[in-house]
Amino acid sequence: MFEKSKNVKRFISISAAAVCMLSALRIAPLNDFDTAVAADTTLTAFEITEEMRIGWNIGNSLDATSASANPGVSSETAWGNPKTTQELIDAVKAKGFNTVRIPTTWYQHLDAENNIDPAWMARVHEVVDYCYKNDMYVILNLHHENWVNRADLGTAYDEMKPKLLKIWQQIADEFTDYDQHLIFECMNEPRAVNTDHEWWGPLQSEVDTINKLNADFVDLIRNDDSPYSDSRLLMIPGYCASSDVSMISKIVVPDDEFVAVSIHAYSPYNFTMNKEVEDHSTFTDAYAIELSTILEGIRSTFIEKDIPVVIGEFSASNYDNTEARCEWADLYISTTKAMGVPCVLWDNDARGNKDKAERHDWIDRDTLQWYEDSVQVIDKMMSVLDDETIVWGGNKEGIQYDHEDIETGTQLLDAPIEIDNALAPDGNCTPGLNATWAQLEGGDVAIKFTGDAPVIAVVDGAWENWTEIKAYDIDDEKGIAYYSSEHIASAWSGEVEEIEHLFARTGGVTAIDAIAIIGATNTDIEPPPEDNTKKFNLDLSERTDSAQVLSLVFKGAAGSTINGCVGYMGEEWVNIEYEGKIGADGTFNVEVPLYGKDAASTEGGIPAGITSAQAQIWWCDDAEGTLDSYEILGQGIPEVKYGDANVDGEINMADAVAIMQSIANPNKYVLSEEGAANADVIGNSDGVTNKDALAIQMYKLELITALPVPADAEI
Repeated sequence: MFEKSKNVKRFISISAAAVCMLSALRIAPLNDFDTAVAADTTLTAFEITEEMRIGWNIGNSLDATSASANPGVSSETAWGNPKTTQELIDAVKAKGFNTVRIPTTWYQHLDAENNIDPAWMARVHEVVDYCYKNDMYVILNLHHENWVNRADLGTAYDEMKPKLLKIWQQIADEFTDYDQHLIFECMNEPRAVNTDHEWWGPLQSEVDTINKLNADFVDLIRNDDSPYSDSRLLMIPGYCASSDVSMISKIVVPDDEFVAVSIHAYSPYNFTMNKEVEDHSTFTDAYAIELSTILEGIRSTFIEKDIPVVIGEFSASNYDNTEARCEWADLYISTTKAMGVPCVLWDNDARGNKDKAERHDWIDRDTLQWYEDSVQVIDKMMSVLDDETIVWGGNKEGIQYDHEDIETGTQLLDAPIEIDNALAPDGNCTPGLNATWAQLEGGDVAIKFTGDAPVIAVVDGAWENWTEIKAYDIDDEKGIAYYSSEHIASAWSGEVEEIEHLFARTGGVTAIDAIAIIGATNTDIEPPPEDNTKKFNLDLSERTDSAQVLSLVFKGAAGSTINGCVGYMGEEWVNIEYEGKIGADGTFNVEVPLYGKDAASTEGGIPAGITSAQAQIWWCDDAEGTLDSYEILGQGIPEVKYGDANVDGEINMADAVAIMQSIANPNKYVLSEEGAANADVIGNSDGVTNKDALAIQMYKLELITALPVPADAEI
């Protein structure tokens, strides 16, 4: 699930004033393309995106790369597709598409000074004209650029900037007289390749590089000597063009009326592309909720703030699941249409892709016939777009709520507090606040904050059953997030009367000024997303103070992916996450250490004194996947019996001898792992020494009364 982003940043473009000067102009319809079209009015960015309607990508063609160092125009067919023709574009338009995105890779067509090969530029121009002269919108970009997608992305800005500007200046010059029907997209999916975070969790330095390159690109085009330099729609991506709110919220959007955010959303991924999911035959309710949440994150982050968005790539791989893909397409296009967001279908014509993960086969480029099992999905998209009951941009603003003043509510927080996810588990939550269901029922929780939007969590009187709820509305102007008691009740797994305490938690850095319980909004709120988490309460009251292991057995269809956590309430709720695949026997085992009272560290396990926990399944490919059984085992980290070095169950002089022998001849006399732990009776970091043997002898002679002994004891 995603929450609204409060901090979408903008900066003022030096050409903003020029845009205002052109606001009285309008572009004439595309009729004669041999000469520049005289303009008398300019479309706004949102008028352009509405006219774009729905688009199609010429994937794996001009974006293809070749093993040859200097492939020339032959690179277009290097990945197996035929040359793009006017007839192909005509077929695409006849099907109802009126936007074509032309993914284009340039780096193999540059000389040492970054000059573009004239033959390559001419070929790109030819393909652009197939679409532009066909009265279609055209998106031209920089696609698989190896100098953009690099592991050192965060430190390479100074090297990348001149190359980016040199390429884009040549493209801008080539198409200087092309009107608003030609759209420029700065980059494709800029990311730190070959790193552990290539597709998720970018470094701030990498985000900064992308934001600066986007700004340079916009500034270059706005200052170009073209009659359309100020009114051309420009698309800018975030890190890897992700659709995830945590990453799109980091995009710095120029304060420019003709800049749109470029997003790729093959969503939900497990349905659309993940080959590890064995069954794609059903577009489940869970998939529908996930897709709706992702698209809502895009709407609330950009669209409602008057920032246009183009979903430059979307698709669902063909897993021989036409009916399910039709249901996916229905929800996808009806939602984006209501938001006012055009979507551009990715097509690589990969009919022969055996694992199907990248099988985006929509039209056969050899025969120009739409594949029978895919055209039904496209027909569903077109029928939604033709449905007059769904108004384009009708849900741009979302639901407008009327909230009570936070200052009039029951105040829960005594003083402002700053919380930081980097300080987890102790510093990413507020202290537990008293908030009973009797207080919460029929109302809202309001949090006034700056920084990252928090979530709230409620627990019972024993500080257990941690349950999180996200904000259903965020007032960016006032900096207040609102959480519904209806959503709390829906998410709570027990009797709501058990709720007694409330926390606020951040996933980033948040300063909280106030938390209050206020009356419910007088506007109907959207129903809470269904919580598909499966929760199982665990009784740990039989555990002892010694180290043990909590063993859980999950059951489901063999091969199913499963993930979730074992959680417990300490000073705050702690999740111990697990993931894996259910085995051939239909089970998946998870073992969690139960640490004893003398454990030096409890990382990755449950500390002494915790008598209850909860197992959760967040996702399982098998909808019937469940927790089958659990038990507390005596295995795992053994209880330390100080002094019993030879592990015979007794403490005597033989243990001292065993220690001295192991020190004198460690190759011959080896203490077991358990014996070594028992032998280390002096509380220091020196390991097992002769002093430990001496301490055991003194214990047997009753010169000391207990083992272990403090590090500063006189031995």
